[in-house]
Amino acid sequence: MLPSLFVYAYLSISSAITLVNADAGKAIFLLAGQSNMAGRGGVVNDKWDGYVPPQSSPNPAILRLSADLNWQPATEPLHRDIDYFRACGVGPGMAFANSLLRQDSSVGTVGLVPCAVGGTNISEWARGGRLYNQLIRRAEAAVKGGGTVRGLLWYQGESDTVNREDAELYQRRLERFFDHVRHDLVLPALPIIQVIT
Repeated sequence: MLPSLFVYAYLSISSAITLVNADAGKAIFLLAGQSNMAGRGGVVNDKWDGYVPPQSSPNPAILRLSADLNWQPATEPLHRDIDYFRACGVGPGMAFANSLLRQDSSVGTVGLVPCAVGGTNISEWARGGRLYNQLIRRAEAAVKGGGTVRGLLWYQGESDTVNREDAELYQRRLERFFDHVRHDLVLPALPIIQVIT
């Protein structure tokens, strides 16, 4: 699944660069969704093999917001203290941030805010729920140290294919989720990069 994700992310990077350059502060990207965003690359039999592909290598210009709301150097697995009930491995966040910086080094510092939790349904991301509240709380904490939320990377949907009703209601629920995030963060034009596989 990761190759199609990277292709989609690369296509979206040029628009992200334009938005990032509008402000010299930290360019903050929220990472939300389920297991593929949380990172399952290299996980076999509930253990991560420790392999980090070159496109996901650490970079001093990339930080991650830890579960206790502190900025630290970003390393895989990004979601290790967020999606802690499952083994996390490599996800798309580091590859996205490294690609952004390769295309334009003037971006400065990229702050990644892991929020994804494996196996979650879109209904669990509804406004007022635990996952939604955590996403908003972490986004608000991320900007306190300086910087601006520049985008949301969203990779979710597999759990909504289990029953017909969830599948039929998915688009409406997803659009409502995006609208609520933009409203509650007071970012009506927040770019959302949705992974489609």
